[in-house]
Amino acid sequence: MNKSIQLKNINKLAIPALIAGVSEPILSLTDTAIVGNIDINATESLAAVGIVATFLSMLIWVFGQTRSAISSIISQYLGANKLDEVKSLPSQAILIITSISILIIIGTYPFANAVFKLYNASGLILEYCVSYYKIRVFGFPFTLFTIAVFGAFRGLQNTYYPMIIAIVGAVSNIVLDVILVYGIEGLIPAMHIKGAAYASLIAQFLMAVISAYYLLKKTPIPLKVSLPINKEIGKFLIMVLNLFVRTIALNVTLYLGSSFATGYGKEYIAAYTIAINIWFLGAFLIDGYASAGNILSGKLYGAKQYGLLISLSNKLIKYGVVLGLAIGLLGAIFYYPIGEIFTDDKNVLEAFYNVFWIVLLMQPFCSLAFIFDGMFKGLGKMKFLRNLLLFATGIVFVPILLVLDHLDYKLYGIFIAMTFWIIARGIPLIIKFRQLFLPLAQKT
Repeated sequence: MNKSIQLKNINKLAIPALIAGVSEPILSLTDTAIVGNIDINATESLAAVGIVATFLSMLIWVFGQTRSAISSIISQYLGANKLDEVKSLPSQAILIITSISILIIIGTYPFANAVFKLYNASGLILEYCVSYYKIRVFGFPFTLFTIAVFGAFRGLQNTYYPMIIAIVGAVSNIVLDVILVYGIEGLIPAMHIKGAAYASLIAQFLMAVISAYYLLKKTPIPLKVSLPINKEIGKFLIMVLNLFVRTIALNVTLYLGSSFATGYGKEYIAAYTIAINIWFLGAFLIDGYASAGNILSGKLYGAKQYGLLISLSNKLIKYGVVLGLAIGLLGAIFYYPIGEIFTDDKNVLEAFYNVFWIVLLMQPFCSLAFIFDGMFKGLGKMKFLRNLLLFATGIVFVPILLVLDHLDYKLYGIFIAMTFWIIARGIPLIIKFRQLFLPLAQKT
């Protein structure tokens, strides 16, 4: 390990991770932009895509925590020069998580109508939600498989191959979206919202296949499940369980945001869909540096290089805030054209423009929260992350949302509550990190 943390070392991991990270929001944003411009019931279709994307994001974030757990364990063993002891862990983890994903499909597919009624969907929007979901849900196991493989690569300090996989997935999704949603005259009929679902499903399958290929060809980690059960599987499951609870709290925030917006009317949920997907894109852009923090902190922690760990955190704060400000500024410059990409409905655009500025102002705070969130995952401090998000959601977000809803703030209330939620997630992480590692750094 180098005796200093240089920007080029961080960027070597962060930039490919950034590119890989935007693949998921690009899948949703592509569906949003393409579906929002169809010539039949565009607003209802856009609302349905937003509702289903929120639910699928919940499932992916809840059950996709294998990436952080695998990455944390492998990176720490790599730092301690004991990688051979955990080579069998990823395949066992993948078997567990993909088996659960199949149970999720079995448990939700027959009840899709009831699920989306919980989001206040009704009428044509509910019909579109169900048809869209019943196609896209079959990509769930492929997505979780890919996420777990990405965790193995991250643990090995490699973000290049995940970047390649993500680029292929995003490009194929965009091409398939255009072809299947709008159709090709005389060859392929326009499938509208179902076409968007099939495009995402095919892209997710393709990413899973390429992920398996690169893991087998470019790493020493096997995909074949072997016995005995790895000694770290217990630690892995505890990490995943803590992250599972944490992510449920996170998704309570997203569920309430989507549900309240839907209750305000179709223009509001359509505007919320655009705004929250742009927020996701910003989050995943920042996540490039969060991923670098995750990857490097695990290795430094495993090697007991606490001084470098402090240095890493200081640099990531600076780079993350600059990136957050840049995202906000870019959004401000293209404020109105961004909305017009997704819809030409004047009522939807008006609702969107009224709150988009809050999304942009939130970005520097997001950068601090996401970067230190990533570092704590790399350190394996999942219990603290769990407790913090329970606090941020239950004590900060929910009360503020309820008060502002009572005052009829509508979308303003949702995004103001989200801003305080983000601040409540970020500041305690910085304080806790310094309490843990400044004394250790001073001793070494």
